[in-house]
Amino acid sequence: MYEFLEGEVVERAPARLALVVGGVGYDLAVPMRDVFPAKGRVRVYTHLVVREDAHLLFGFQSREGRDLFRLLLTVRGVGPGMALAILSALSREELLEAILAEDTTRLTRVKGVGRKTAEQVLLDLRDKAARLRPELGTAVGKPVAAATVEQSNLADAAVALVSIGFSEKDAKKQVEHAAERVGSKNLEELVRAALQG
Repeated sequence: MYEFLEGEVVERAPARLALVVGGVGYDLAVPMRDVFPAKGRVRVYTHLVVREDAHLLFGFQSREGRDLFRLLLTVRGVGPGMALAILSALSREELLEAILAEDTTRLTRVKGVGRKTAEQVLLDLRDKAARLRPELGTAVGKPVAAATVEQSNLADAAVALVSIGFSEKDAKKQVEHAAERVGSKNLEELVRAALQG
């Protein structure tokens, strides 16, 4: 129904974005990995889920992220909440690599994803992932991809801190100190360490 929304961010939390478009406020569930500012104008690619009791709007930083979310929804046993959890835990590149490598272990590390569901994801998306892989270029499977993920985690962790009241300067400093202690491969661990100071 909606391709994207473009408006002003009024609230940002790690998995939520409140956006004002033409005087109307939209509450969007977003992947933790997606980087949105705490304030300012943004474009958010969207997917609407209509249920009997609610209309749920999901937002994504890129069209590719939104389309991958839609692909996950085609997998038997994967609903919007689980698809969002997968995209919060794994970058697009990591997810496609896991599917192509038939790596169920990486998928089962995502909270709520059991072995049976991980196997179903691999089964249903193997061919589709292979078609998407060329878009990743030569970065797939190489150290530069890991570096990009870690860089993204640093930015995401800083956004998470800003969304709960830290200034941008303090958030960046806290995250940098946390990364020195725990590394930047695991976003949740990085945010926890940053909050501990």
